[in-house]
Amino acid sequence: MGLMKMLRNQMPTYSRLQKPVLVLNASYEPINICAARRALVLVLKGIASAEEVSVSAVHSSRRTLKVPSVIRLLEYRRIPHQTRALSRKNILMRDRYTCQYCLKVLPTGELTLDHVIPRSRAGESAWENLVACCHQCNNRKGSRTPEEAGMKLIRQPKPFSLHTSRHLMRLLGKSDEQWRKYLFF
Repeated sequence: MGLMKMLRNQMPTYSRLQKPVLVLNASYEPINICAARRALVLVLKGIASAEEVSVSAVHSSRRTLKVPSVIRLLEYRRIPHQTRALSRKNILMRDRYTCQYCLKVLPTGELTLDHVIPRSRAGESAWENLVACCHQCNNRKGSRTPEEAGMKLIRQPKPFSLHTSRHLMRLLGKSDEQWRKYLFF
């Protein structure tokens, strides 16, 4: 079985393959975070090289490959000023997987998205109106504004920016020693 096919079929390594990996441009500038699975694909396709590897590995019948912790693109990519797509994943990342009403940090599956101004009141699905929220707070708030529900929003929601992205990289880097030298603490 080829290594690419093995990555698709290897269920026990699911959590290892979801581990965040720091992506560096060819100039060693941190530009993104991706899942270990995506990082392995980029390395196997010859688009990136593993700069740092973790202790875990994936196995095929012919090869064992260490799961990267930091990868570097082999060719420089000009990164235009970009806005991130509005998605559940990006809202949860922006809010650091924390309910914006009660400050509980929860796994993705235990969080919902809350419209600060409810959709029933013409509230838009926009960066400035969506926040991460636990099920309990979302049920408590219902189709009311936070003020009407007697709840306080911890942080006003803002669009995902370059500053937010770099801040997230630093936060994740605190738990991964191998990232630190690339993140300029």
